Amino acid sequence: MTLTSEHHTQTATARVAGVRFHEVGKVYHFSYSHIPDLLVGDFVIVETARGVQLGQVMNLIEVDAESEQRDYKPILRKATPTDLMSQKLWKAREVEALITCREKAAELGGFNGVKFVAAQYNFDGSLLTFLYTTEDKINTMRLRSVLQRSFRAKVELRQIGPRDVAKLLGGMGACGIPRCCSTFLTDFSPISIKMAKAQGISLNPTEITGMCGRLRCCLIYEYEQYVEARKQLPKRNKRVGTPHGEGKVIDVHPLRDAVTVLVNDTHYLVSREDLIPLDELEALQAKAEAGCSKAESGACDCGARTPALPDEEEETEFGDEQEGIADELPDLEEAQDEVDLSESSPAAPRPERSRRGRRRHGRGMHRRNRPHQERTDRHE
Repeated sequence: MTLTSEHHTQTATARVAGVRFHEVGKVYHFSYSHIPDLLVGDFVIVETARGVQLGQVMNLIEVDAESEQRDYKPILRKATPTDLMSQKLWKAREVEALITCREKAAELGGFNGVKFVAAQYNFDGSLLTFLYTTEDKINTMRLRSVLQRSFRAKVELRQIGPRDVAKLLGGMGACGIPRCCSTFLTDFSPISIKMAKAQGISLNPTEITGMCGRLRCCLIYEYEQYVEARKQLPKRNKRVGTPHGEGKVIDVHPLRDAVTVLVNDTHYLVSREDLIPLDELEALQAKAEAGCSKAESGACDCGARTPALPDEEEETEFGDEQEGIADELPDLEEAQDEVDLSESSPAAPRPERSRRGRRRHGRGMHRRNRPHQERTDRHE
């Protein structure tokens, strides 16, 4: 949207703030056009799908109102010191609430395969959420009604996956440093066994699975680099030419941009610049020597393969053309002399033209000289 006046032209923009509710969590965007003094790092109160929450501003951006058609929810207000103190008090009660939930679940029974991971209060204690994980689908209506009588806040039970459990619990990873999910990963990317194969990692479950029991998140970090590097290298069991002779590829090293080639029972590490793909080269040569693919006899009349003329034929045709031009030059001079003579002396006899000249000039010369011939006949 563009606002035009006599003095200036202004483009309307929307002010959007990125807000995070957990230390390592997703960033959600809200409008702060009505709070001009908002700064990065401030704590704000916003309305979400799970009720009123307290979050911290991570970044401030301006979005063009014309290109961005999305409606952002507004930030309700800035958080006060009372809100921050209230959040700390309710957070200290989360462990007690989790213990109560586990006791009530054990009394009711039927929750043997369920693991209650955490309890979370919102900043004013009006909402209490219990996070649990399980392999099977269970009915939590009875447990929810029991917990609702034990707590004044609104109670919710939400199931989470094994990766979210590892993110909440934290701890050390198999590499010896804190887990990626609990330190900097704000979202989980899909991981497949194909990524481990592309990087040449052993498919032993103990080496490719993380503490959560799923494939490690770090398998995706270098996957794209391995894929791009492998596109430039030959695959295994391919015939290649090397400075050491013809051999077969037995191993590929994408990050080193080289392959291991077996030549006469000897292994050589050859870089990509020194490789010659023999299979592809032979295929191109066979295709070049073959006839047209659209004609069985090999002759091409479709334009896909135009045969080149030999050098001798080109020279012969060029020589014939020059001789024909040289022969025509005397005939043209002779025809010009005849026209001049007929105009200067009408009684002069017209010289006889050779058949070759008549044949070359055609009917045009006969029609052009016909009036001069009629005048000569009348004079005689």
